[in-house]
Amino acid sequence: MTGHRSLARAPADGSSAGRPRCSRRAGASLPSRALLLLLLLASCDLPKRHDAGVPEPKELSSRRIAVVATTGMIAEAAAEIGGDRVDVRGMMGPGVDPHLYKASEGDVVRMASADVVFYNGLHLEGKLSEVFERMRNRVRTVAVTDGIDRGRLLRPPGFEGAYDPHVWFDVTLWMEAARTVEHALSGMDPVHVHVYRANGERYRERLSALDRYVRDRASVVPPSRRVLVTAHDAFTYFGRAYGFRVRGLQGISTVAEAGAADIQALARMIAEERIPAVFVESSVPVRYIEALQEAVRARGFRVRVGGSLFSDSMGDPGSPEGTYVGMVRHNIDTIVAALSVPGEPGRRDGAGGGDR
Repeated sequence: MTGHRSLARAPADGSSAGRPRCSRRAGASLPSRALLLLLLLASCDLPKRHDAGVPEPKELSSRRIAVVATTGMIAEAAAEIGGDRVDVRGMMGPGVDPHLYKASEGDVVRMASADVVFYNGLHLEGKLSEVFERMRNRVRTVAVTDGIDRGRLLRPPGFEGAYDPHVWFDVTLWMEAARTVEHALSGMDPVHVHVYRANGERYRERLSALDRYVRDRASVVPPSRRVLVTAHDAFTYFGRAYGFRVRGLQGISTVAEAGAADIQALARMIAEERIPAVFVESSVPVRYIEALQEAVRARGFRVRVGGSLFSDSMGDPGSPEGTYVGMVRHNIDTIVAALSVPGEPGRRDGAGGGDR
């Protein structure tokens, strides 16, 4: 990324790896002390309510806009579009599962003192949405998915009528999310609208090139092999956009445990269709995929782990996968390499695959 803005990430100790799952829509929660702090801050020296739940406008042309963003993907979009006009603080670092993230007291303080909080929406952040509802009369909050035509969103069966929140895996949809960020910054700081417009255009041009790259790489995989099996069902938009059948052990949200019946049904499909590889995810425990491998092996077929994909978070800062473009390129390159392996998949002698 360019410019001299700050793009700080919260430490990864907010990760939920290893925490027990609860019901499907339980989602992220807010510790009671943090919630109390939020309520206290909301009643103190924050800007007064303007009208209809909108904070009173601030004069921002003479200083940087203080931005808080929930996920790394959103933080990057805000930093790229805002350039030197923004100071971006990211809440969720590498390997953090946003479905289960618990806001810390530090998060609440940063959100309460921000000029704007950008979040994904569509229930990705779980119960953190309640926090944004409580804060919106005092701090501007923007769901970056609000600008996406609802006709382009997916409503997965069994997700209680809600939309699939993983829109960033269709790069064309993420371009629309970036446009929402641009419009929000422009509205808050109209003096510098030309900056946000120019930066937004450059960023969308990079994303357009990324979309072409993913389509070109996907075409390498024979149609019969375009089956993407992952730990949780985060890649449905990817599958629709780039021609893959997608199967996840868990549902859209990782708060739902994968049951024995789910594992056996997926193992049967893999063995029958001789799918060469399945994939682990950076923010989901590997035990589900390992159980799936065992179930497939019991059916006389071996499926290998084709690699680790980034799903709900990006890679480490400073690494290629620590950017949105790098993350998406890593994913498609990993998928193509695993699913286009020559030779018969799953052979007992290990040709074309084998276990991890």
